[in-house]
Amino acid sequence: MRRMSWSRTIIYTILFFVSLAVLIPLLNLLAMSLSSPDRVNELSGLGIFPKGFSLINYEIILSNPMILKSIGNSVFITIVGTVLNLTLTSITAYVLARTNFVGKNFVLIFLIAIMVFEPSMITEYLLVKDLGLLNTYASLIFYKAINVYYLFILMRFFQEIPESIIESARIDGAGHFRIFTRIVLPLSKPALATLTLFYGVYHWNEYFRATIYISDPGKWPLQVVLRQFVVTQDNTTMLAGMNLSPEVLASLDFASLQSSTIVIAIIPLLLLYPLILKYFTKGTMDGGVKD
Repeated sequence: MRRMSWSRTIIYTILFFVSLAVLIPLLNLLAMSLSSPDRVNELSGLGIFPKGFSLINYEIILSNPMILKSIGNSVFITIVGTVLNLTLTSITAYVLARTNFVGKNFVLIFLIAIMVFEPSMITEYLLVKDLGLLNTYASLIFYKAINVYYLFILMRFFQEIPESIIESARIDGAGHFRIFTRIVLPLSKPALATLTLFYGVYHWNEYFRATIYISDPGKWPLQVVLRQFVVTQDNTTMLAGMNLSPEVLASLDFASLQSSTIVIAIIPLLLLYPLILKYFTKGTMDGGVKD
């Protein structure tokens, strides 16, 4: 017991400092975004409390039509893309994990080859161009509609469902569709929640392919606009289409404005985590089979 107590103390201490290393930069960004523009310079790199209080940064960002449009684009791409990912991945995982068909081993080998040897960026671009998907949301939504690595994770989870449950459903006359929707999916909520988180974070943070495939700024997701403002220091992107007085422009602190933009980009993910993580604590087979 003493040995366990010491080991837990060491683990908790390490986790505490790791949590601090993650939280302090986020809290510093939040404090900078809420500080008065004329007092931002008083905030140190480790400061987590705002100097003064002002919402001017958020008022400017949320009144920018380009920012609002990009947020809507990101929300649309994330929701539609994640739903498509989960639908196709779960259906494919069920077919490969719970059914037998001719050529199944060949399909598995082919999927592994795709996972190991991904196509080049040029090949991918030419395919998107030939399909007529350039400058469309579909170019981002359809990309990796099925992630092979996540597919194997879900296949493994489906295989862990006791065969006795499936056999009982078959005896009662259930077909594959009913078994899939009424038994397999409800028993796989933790795995589906995990993939929802992975796919959702991927779509929300997508910017690289958006900069290649989408040329219309009106269709840019939030991360592209964020990159233009934060990484390339393009302040005209942030203030485009806004009629700000010279006094307001002179009072702005662009570092705190950048921090506010980052906070807005992070908030949806912070809201998503608690909704998804609650499934991790639930048993996957509660009430499934009783001896």
